Formats: sequence, C-alpha cells, structure tokens
Amino acid sequence: MPGLEILMSLTASPLAQEAIAVDTMKMLAAGLAIGLGVIGPGIGIGILGAAAMSAIGRNPEATGQIQTNMILAIAFAEALGIYALVVAVILLFVI
Repeated sequence: MPGLEILMSLTASPLAQEAIAVDTMKMLAAGLAIGLGVIGPGIGIGILGAAAMSAIGRNPEATGQIQTNMILAIAFAEALGIYALVVAVILLFVI
C-alpha cells in the first residue's frame, strides 16, 4: 500500500515523532484532568443525594428546605466539574 509507506516515512522523521509525542501528551493530560476532576464532584453529588433522601425520609415536613439546600449544593459541586472541563479544553487547544 503506497499510502501506508508514505505515512510510515512521515512518522519516522524525528520532527514528526516529536509532534506526535506532544499531541499524545496533551491528550493524555486533558483526559487525566477531566477524569480526575469529575471524580470528586461525582462522589460528592452521590453522597449529597443519599443524605438528602435520608433526611427527607426522617422528616418529611422539611422536604422543601432540604430539597432547596440539596439543589444549591449540587450546583456548587457541578461547578467544580465544569472547572475541570475548562482546564481540559485549555490543555488541548491552548498549550
């Protein structure tokens, strides 16, 4: 296949290998940034939801107040995940 031979000759040059290595490292860094960055908010939202359901189960009259506080806390936790997404996008396209 002539196309494969041309591709192999391009990637065999040191400059092409360096460019591939840089792109690979950028993608790996972005993947790690978003992957590790959303673990905390994901766990936090899960714990928060479980605690809110337990509190509502114990005191059904306070459902409105508990639900309001739960939604506010979930929004703050989700903001941390969005910050991780922004960092990942910056790593991919700016650096």
